Parts: sequence; structure tokens; C-alpha cells
Amino acid sequence: MDIRSETTELLGRLGVRADRLAGGDLVVRSPVTGEQIAALKTISAGDAAAMIEEADAAFRAWRNVPAPKRGELVRLLGEELRAAKADLGRLVSIEVGKIPSEGLGEVQEMIDICDFAVGLSRQLYGLTIATERPGHRMMETWHPLGVVGVISAFNFPVAVWSWNAALALVCGNSVVWKPSEKTPLTALACQAIFARAAERAADVPNGLVQVLIGDGAIGEVLVDHPKVPLVSATGSTRMGRAVGPRLAKRFARAILELGGNNAGIVCPSADLDMAVRAIAFGAMGTAGQRCTTLRRLFVHDSVYDTLVPRLRKAYQSVSVGSPLETSALVGPLIDRVAFEGMQKALDAAKAEGGTVTGGERVDTGGAEAYYVRPALVEMPKQTGPVLEETFAPILYVMKYSELDQAIAEHNAVGAGLSSSIFTRDLMESERFLSAEGSDCGIANVNIGTSGAEIGGAFGGEKETGGGRESGSDAWRAYMRRATNTVNYSKALPLAQGVSFDID
Repeated sequence: MDIRSETTELLGRLGVRADRLAGGDLVVRSPVTGEQIAALKTISAGDAAAMIEEADAAFRAWRNVPAPKRGELVRLLGEELRAAKADLGRLVSIEVGKIPSEGLGEVQEMIDICDFAVGLSRQLYGLTIATERPGHRMMETWHPLGVVGVISAFNFPVAVWSWNAALALVCGNSVVWKPSEKTPLTALACQAIFARAAERAADVPNGLVQVLIGDGAIGEVLVDHPKVPLVSATGSTRMGRAVGPRLAKRFARAILELGGNNAGIVCPSADLDMAVRAIAFGAMGTAGQRCTTLRRLFVHDSVYDTLVPRLRKAYQSVSVGSPLETSALVGPLIDRVAFEGMQKALDAAKAEGGTVTGGERVDTGGAEAYYVRPALVEMPKQTGPVLEETFAPILYVMKYSELDQAIAEHNAVGAGLSSSIFTRDLMESERFLSAEGSDCGIANVNIGTSGAEIGGAFGGEKETGGGRESGSDAWRAYMRRATNTVNYSKALPLAQGVSFDID
């Protein structure tokens, strides 16, 4: 079966009508072969605004449904995702180029966040606060916020939506999703899966979850609409610089998940077997197209000559090929633009004195499919392209002699998403996790930079945007807080002992 026919068949099983896949102006290509697999009709700015209005009406009904009943909808969504896991995971592989285990793993993230959110629906806790006034009670309550806008990137086409949607729904909000133009098919599949869950649940208003298929102009409608009090946007730092000020201008909230020029440190005491495996997956997994991909590596000079040859061997031998037809560990880049960006970065690294292993295009027989061998680049120091994130499988490796030096170099970039250190020295690990250590939102010890679990809040600092999604108390961003004081006495004492008596 050809890839287009398989895509149509998968979408049919997932609940997307065949008539939605042809005759439109948005051409969808699979990076696996470079072939066109669909042509979707896009919506107008007016259509987008109308869908946001419908979502706002849905929110006004949904906010009055008790949170545990809202959790029941998300529980049913998790059930539907379990039933659709194989098909949706395969569709992720076709549309993004992920190897099968990563495509399925992304759907598993969706299932996991649904489980998390169901429990959360009974734990949207406020506080009871000590008050200085007798006969009074002070507390805080949390209320639904409104329409939550989600703008997602191609590299995690379904998981990022689910991180936001599952929490937003149990918090009492509606969701309007603008997926990447490169990966709209998985969004349509998720919409169909959600619709099945909604049919099984009670009290679900029409328009609760919307999907906007279109270009950047449609995203602008979402960002600028006055009835969208929160937008969660995943993408480049450049995108965040455009979105953030527009939201701030109308005092809307932003959850920004932007660039991540992530780094690791390998200390003298590190378990090198563990480090090699973690580094290889962190740097080469998803063809280097994760926001948490390992891109910089600082290796202590006492273990450099032992570790780096092992990494070179791994880079030279790792299997690259179609995720649909082979057991390769590395699939394709998303498109030609990504390939050209990678080659430009490698040329710049060579000009700065870097020694490159790999990086060449791998011939898979498709002129418009861009497979590359991951690149290991040994750099004399952290300069030029090392300071910028290239969304491709490039790992820059540098020596260090003192941990303070390595931490300073680690933090000397704009992004601040994920980080790791490999050490068996307690003082080194604790220093890395301390206030003067890693400046990232994620800091790991003896594991890589990628593969975060949904139980922890996900996000980063500095040019990564400061947003948090997924676990821990990230749910609070999707709600509004009210501080309440109740006077159950017969007097009216004022705070701070103020006296204001009138006749």
C-alpha cells in the first residue's frame, strides 16, 4: 500500500472523513518519502473568529459542570486514545517521520496526561488562610478561566495539545487548537477521537474543543482575540517574540514553550556506559527535532579521550532510514528547510575550527525526503553556531577542566529548557542542581535532557519563555484565583487595625 492510501485508511479508522483530505489549498507531505498525502481546506480569519465565539459559549456552560464530571470526559478521552493508540502512533510516524516506538510513545504521553488530569479534577485545591480579624474566614478559590488557545509545533503534533487540553478541560475551560501547518492530519484525528469521548460523556456542550486549520494568519486571530484569555504557544524563540508582546498588549496570559539549546556535562566520575546511551538518545532521537534534544556536551578533559571515540563510533554506526519500512533508530528531518539549516550550521562550525563526524545526507531513494546521518562536532570552544539552536541532529562537544567553568559555559546561551550532568560525586550533582548551577527549567542527574515525564511541570527559563505545562501545579495557569473573606461576626473590624467610625 502506498503512503497516501495508508494515510487515508488510518484517518478513516480514526474517524476523519475522506472528503476532508482532498481539494484544499494546504498541501500535506510526509517527510518519510516527501510525497503529498493530503490537501486540506483551510479556514478564513472570519471562520476562526466564529469558532472562538462558539468555544466561548461552550466555556460558559462547561464552567458550571462539577470538576469531577469534567474529569469523566477526560477519562473517556484516555480510553479512546488507548483504543486508537496503534493507528494514531502510526499516523504520527507518517506525518512527522518518528520511528514507531516514538510515535507510540507520544500517544502514550497523551494517555498519561489524561490519567493525571482525571485525578486532578478532584484536587483543584485552594487554601484556608489565617486572618487577623476575629469572626472572619479567609480563603482562596480557583475558577475556570475561559477559552484556552493552543498553538503547537510539528515535532510533537499531538502530545503538546493533550498536555494543555486535558488540564484545561478539567479546569473548566474550552480549547481552541491551531496545529502546525506541517502536521494538521494528526490534529484532525485527535478532534475525531475527542468527539467520540464527548458522545459518551454527559453535559458536553458543542464547540468545547475546536481545531483551526490554516496558516500563521489564523494563529494571529487566536492570539489577538479578546475572548481568549490564555494562549499556550510552542515553537521557536522568534515565534515567541512575536506572540508574547501581542498577548501582553491585551493583558492575556502566555504559556510560552520556545527554543532549547540544551547541554550536558560529563564529569570525571561519570558512569560512561550510562552516559553514552543517554547522550546518544538525547542527541539523535527524533532526528534531533525535540525541544529537549541534547545539543551541547561538556566533557571533562580526563575522560574526553575515552568517551568521545565511543560517541564517534555510535554516530558512524547508528541506523538511518524509513520509520515505516525499517528498524532504523533515526528517521527523516521534517523538510528541505531543516536540512539546509543543518548544513549551514555545520559549515559555520567548520569555519570556527570544528571537526565534524557525520552530517551527510543519506540516500533513501526519495528526492524530497531528507535523511541525514547525525553529526558529532568537536569544537575547540563554545563559539558561533554552538550558541544558537539548530533544529537538527547536531551535537557540539567541548572539553572542560573545572566544573565552575563548565556550568558557566552551560548557562551562557539564550535558552534555558533542559540540562543534565553525569556524575557519581554528590557535591557535583548538588552544585549543578543548586541556585548557582543549571539555569534551566529542567535539570537532571545521570539521565539525558530529553524524555520528560508528565508528572513534572515542563518548561524553561530565559528565551525558552518561562511557561510551564503538564504536571505538578501547572494547572494553576489555566484558572483564575480569587481571595475570599467571609465575615460571620456581628462586627466589622478593619484590617491593619484601621479605625473608621461614622455616626
